Amino acid sequence: MGKKGLAYDPYNIIITGVGGQGNVLASRILGNMLSLKGFIVTIGESFGATQRGGSVMSHIRVSTKRSFSPLIPRGRAHLVVSLEPTEGIRVLKDYGNPDVVMLCNTRPIHPVGVIAGDLDYPPIEQIKQWADELTARAWFIDATDRAMEMGSPILGNVMMIGALCGIEVLPVGRDEFEKVISQGMKPEKIRINLAAFDLGQSLVSR
Repeated sequence: MGKKGLAYDPYNIIITGVGGQGNVLASRILGNMLSLKGFIVTIGESFGATQRGGSVMSHIRVSTKRSFSPLIPRGRAHLVVSLEPTEGIRVLKDYGNPDVVMLCNTRPIHPVGVIAGDLDYPPIEQIKQWADELTARAWFIDATDRAMEMGSPILGNVMMIGALCGIEVLPVGRDEFEKVISQGMKPEKIRINLAAFDLGQSLVSR
């Protein structure tokens, strides 16, 4: 698969996180990158809550043949990109299968129940163990932390896209990313987005 083509047709991707993380923007960037390569891309959104902090899922279905229903059937995801750790596990439980792979940001966003002291948030070590049990392979990167070092937490999404290209499960890369973000973006912003992309890619290429 990787740089040459798709392992499955359609290839089913879920990008998940919570409201305010830029989940929808990330799905649009990735969808546009895939479209540049000539794939037929269908995107559907599923919102657990409309307010900031609610669960958000973007379903991306990629094909060389035709458009598919925008929502992925349960148990049929091939790739899960999780901007928040527990949201990734939640998606894997419903959409995972023995062949699914996951790319996960390690920075948690605590729900109200955890903040209020009514619930416990699982440690990242436990989340990694669950991911190992629910996937064929999982990668974890500190995207938000590294993005904050660059001056903007929203760059974490760009790092996740860079890391996604780095694990080579899709036939897209830096060239497609640069073409997509260059549309209507100022040169200085293009440079920092490319730097974030390159850093994300390096975090899985060691």
